[in-house]
Amino acid sequence: MFIRSLIIFEITVALIAAAAVYAQDPAVVNSKTIQVKFENDRVRVLEAILPPGVREQTHSHPAYVIYVVEGGRYRNYASDGKVTEGEFKTGDVIFREPITHAAENIGDKPMHFILVELKGAPAK
Repeated sequence: MFIRSLIIFEITVALIAAAAVYAQDPAVVNSKTIQVKFENDRVRVLEAILPPGVREQTHSHPAYVIYVVEGGRYRNYASDGKVTEGEFKTGDVIFREPITHAAENIGDKPMHFILVELKGAPAK
């Protein structure tokens, strides 16, 4: 009986952990502004359009590259509580390490991005 209870507990913990990761998926928690355009075992490509005044829900990315289709001013809310502001310029290409954050468009025009999330080395 103890072993069975332990197994059920471990499965429950694993499901909760998986749900927490899924809950921070940018394409899920920000489905109105972020869409998956392509995915395979190496990368996931997202398109994000953030209208003026819109603040995203907190989400996570693995290491990723941003291509700025249309830039603008943003405010970033990091998971550690740090808030920063900046500007993306149209045509910028930026590499970012893994992050959990929320972004807000503090400009007066929509910002448009292509994000390429990196999934790691290929299986051999």
